[in-house]
Amino acid sequence: MQADLNQKAWLMIRRIQATPVRIFLPVLAAVTLLAVTFFWLVPPRLEAHLMERKREMVRALTEVAWNTVRHYAGQAEAGALSLPDAQQQAIALLRGLRYGPQALDYFWINDMHPRMVMHPYRPDLEGRDITDFTDPTGKHLFQDFVRTARAAGAGFVDYQWQWQDNPDKIVTKISYVKAFAPWGWIIGTGVYVEDVRAQIDAFIQHLSLIFGAILLVVILLVGYGVWEGAGVESRRKKAQELAQQQQEQLFQAAKMASLGTLVSGVAHEINNPIASVLLNIQVFEKYFQESRPILDAHCAQGGALRIGGMDYEGLRERMPQLLLHAREGIGRVKQIVGDLKDFAGQRPSDLRESVDLNRVAQKAVTLVGHLIKKSTDRFTVMLAPDLPRILGNSQRLEQVVMNLLVNACQALSDRQQQIGLRTGVDPDGMRVWLAVRDAGAGMPPEVLDRITDPFFTTRRDSGGIGLGLSISDTIARDHGGRLAFESRPGQGTTATLSFASASVDGPKGDAP
Repeated sequence: MQADLNQKAWLMIRRIQATPVRIFLPVLAAVTLLAVTFFWLVPPRLEAHLMERKREMVRALTEVAWNTVRHYAGQAEAGALSLPDAQQQAIALLRGLRYGPQALDYFWINDMHPRMVMHPYRPDLEGRDITDFTDPTGKHLFQDFVRTARAAGAGFVDYQWQWQDNPDKIVTKISYVKAFAPWGWIIGTGVYVEDVRAQIDAFIQHLSLIFGAILLVVILLVGYGVWEGAGVESRRKKAQELAQQQQEQLFQAAKMASLGTLVSGVAHEINNPIASVLLNIQVFEKYFQESRPILDAHCAQGGALRIGGMDYEGLRERMPQLLLHAREGIGRVKQIVGDLKDFAGQRPSDLRESVDLNRVAQKAVTLVGHLIKKSTDRFTVMLAPDLPRILGNSQRLEQVVMNLLVNACQALSDRQQQIGLRTGVDPDGMRVWLAVRDAGAGMPPEVLDRITDPFFTTRRDSGGIGLGLSISDTIARDHGGRLAFESRPGQGTTATLSFASASVDGPKGDAP
């Protein structure tokens, strides 16, 4: 026995030694080039891009704050407010405005002396002469604000400042300031360089894990290919097919990892303009509310008033609804972005969550909603109320429901064919189920018997790789559940997920 093991080990060493160097050199060159691209070229470009987007964001937000002050100045000029009242109301509004992921980023105001007019996190400086105020590096930052505002009216200044509302943490900050000449004010807000660097560090850390996994798989594939290359032709062909399958899985895994990074980045970029739009809506709502008494008084005195081609009375009734619809639209966008971030997140595969199958279904429908709208005009959802929860991982179950919905859409040949999604619980209350029913082409028994086999697909010509339902079946079994299919040619297909419920309470209904 020991002699056989020694002989096999010696044969392996001889085969590795006999491997031509030209097999390893291209792999080594490709890995080196990939590492150089990932870790030396991509991060600086990404940092520059993120920093430029941050600068544009604070410029836009400062413009919003500046226009707010201009509004109150206009009211003072028109006699609607006294100058002190207008200034106090502008200060109060800007003092309360917050933005950013944690709603801790803020605006401040100083004058041309400079004296601090308002700072939400440093009230101790308000009213003080800050000409000689310096940051930890000795920079007279407020003098720089004044010089920038006098020279160009607006611009960027970098300096050291406390981290948001934490005076014990000092970091590099880049602020955009703009002068409001009528009142001699300088209005500003800033971005923390550490924010961008933290994003880059997280990106590099995530990239390192992906690169390490890819490198390990590449090494294993190369070693496996070298070993199998010394075998007989039949084994070589079998090894080549297996390597291709593994490579396809690697590409899909890398694609999903890249998708997660892309979705997180896109979600971050979307959230910034959403915050700006929401801030504008808040400001406009305040403008409109404060303008109504003036406009109402004008109309009460018999003055006809048309705004944007509409009578003021009609506008007065419609404007609250328009603003409400705008806020609801922004809320819808934020919900979709949040669902995408949840689905693309790299959460551990913990199967001990308390999962609401109705919520899983809703999020899956949101994520593939565009495909559903393209595929059918008859999509229905029936979710059982008070559905008992199950133990599992919501992200994995969302993937299963998405796969079932995508397959149902691909089975349709006519937009009038129906897709239905239902949830419920067995009459004894012990098992919870989710069913996706399509009125598509259906499947013959020989296809139905192999539908969850790995790499079995009837759509290989259109890009299918035959892993979606295999992975879905594995996920269902990992949850102690079952994925079952009923189908007949020309009569559509029903896919049913069922799991043991975490409680015995809940509605009673027959599974489809």
